[in-house]
Amino acid sequence: MPRAKYQFPSGFLWGTATAAHQVEGNNTNNNWWQWEQTPGNILNGDKSGLACDWWGGRWEEDFDRVANTHQNAHRFSIEWSRIQPSPSRWDDNAIDVYREMLKGLIKRNMVPMVTLHHFTDPIWFNEQGGWENEKSVECFIKFTRKVVKAFKDYVHLWVTINEPNVYLFGGYMHGGFPPGYNSLVRAFRAGVNLLKAHAGSYHAIHKLQSDALVGMAHNYRSIKPAHNWCLPESFLARQLKRNFHTFAYAAQNGVFSLLTTRKRVPAASNTQDFIGVNYYSQDIVSFDIRNPSTLFGRLHYPDGSDLSGSGFIANVPDGMFEALHWALHFNRPIYVTENGVEDAEDKMRPRYITQHIHKIWRAVNFNWPIKGYFHWSLVDNFEWERGWSQRFGLWGLDVATQKRIRRPSVDLYASICKENALSSDLVQKYAPEAFESIFPG
Repeated sequence: MPRAKYQFPSGFLWGTATAAHQVEGNNTNNNWWQWEQTPGNILNGDKSGLACDWWGGRWEEDFDRVANTHQNAHRFSIEWSRIQPSPSRWDDNAIDVYREMLKGLIKRNMVPMVTLHHFTDPIWFNEQGGWENEKSVECFIKFTRKVVKAFKDYVHLWVTINEPNVYLFGGYMHGGFPPGYNSLVRAFRAGVNLLKAHAGSYHAIHKLQSDALVGMAHNYRSIKPAHNWCLPESFLARQLKRNFHTFAYAAQNGVFSLLTTRKRVPAASNTQDFIGVNYYSQDIVSFDIRNPSTLFGRLHYPDGSDLSGSGFIANVPDGMFEALHWALHFNRPIYVTENGVEDAEDKMRPRYITQHIHKIWRAVNFNWPIKGYFHWSLVDNFEWERGWSQRFGLWGLDVATQKRIRRPSVDLYASICKENALSSDLVQKYAPEAFESIFPG
C-alpha cells in the first residue's frame, strides 16, 4: 500500500459553515418562518422550531466541539430580522448575542467568516415588496452598516449574500422558496436589486473597514451535456451554466443578465475581494422537448453515480476541481465556503470528504489561490424546503432532545484539520473504498 501525504499551505482555513435560520431556532420574524406555517411548503410538514437551539445558548457547546476537533475557522450568518425587527427599530440585545458569538470564536482561536444574508428576510421587508422594491437596496445597506459598525473589531471576512442564484431561482422562478413566484419578469427585477444590494454593501463595508475582505458565496453547479456531439445539449449546458452563475459575472463586469435580458449596474463592477464557492454536485443535461421551463433541458445525475441516501446529491469530485477552475478566472483568492453531503448513516460522507478535499489539494498544488475550506455542516440542521429529512452534519442531532451525536466523520475531519493534510493512513482508516482513487498505485 502506498504511503503519502497531501499537505496544505500554512495558514489554510479549515472550518464548518452554518446559517442563522437553520441553527438558531425560533426565528419567528422572518419570511422562512412564515413560509413554514403554510401546509405543503416544507417536506413532511416540518418546522424549524428550536433548530439547533443556538439562540438558547447551545452555540457555546458547538463552538467547543469545533475547537476541540482542530478547526481554525467558522462561517455563520447574521439574522437580519433579529437585528432589525421592524423598519424603525434596532435590537441591541441581538447585537450583543452575536458579539458574544464572535468573541467566543476568537477566544477559541478561530477565524470568523460572517454572512450578512443567507436566504432569510424580515417579514416587514417582504411586506414592503421584498427584493422587487427598489428601496430594498438601501434597506440592506443600512443593515450592513449597522452590523459592520458593531462587529468590525472581530470580523475580517464578510460574505454579503449567500447563493443569490439559488435564492433567486428558488424564490422567483421555481416557487419552492419564499416568496414562491414563478416569473421571469419578477426574477429579473429582484436579481438586479440583489446585485445592487451586494454592491452597496461591498462599498459600505470598505468605507467602514478598509482592510476587510468582502465577497459572495456562489453555488457552483457543474452542468455537462449528455452527449458532446449533440449541439442542442451543448448549447443548453452553456446557457444554463451562464444564467445560473450570473451573479459572479455581474460582480465582475457590472452587467446583470438573465436569459436575453440585461441591465448595467456599474457600481457592481469589481466588487469581490474573494470568490466563495459552494459546490455539492454535478448535473447532466439532456434535450427534452417536454421541459420548456428549463430551455427544453432535463437535468439528471451521471449514470451510475454514487448517490446519497435520498438521491439528492451525487458524489462527483471532479466537479469540485471544475468549480475551482471556474473561480480561478476571476483572479481573486478562493474559499470553498460550502461542501458536504446528506448522509444520516455517515457511510458516504467519509469518501465524499476525502475525495473532494483531494481535488482541492490538486488545485492548491497548481498554485491556485485557495485559502480555506468550510464543510457543510457542523451539525444537522433545518434544510429549508426539505425540512429535517436530510442530515448534513458532521455531528448528528436528535431534534427532540437536542442531543448531539458524534459521527465517525467528526474524527476524520478533525485529523485533516490537525495535520493540515490528507494522508494515506487517514484515508485507509476512514474511507478505504476511496483509497485507490486518491492514492493510485
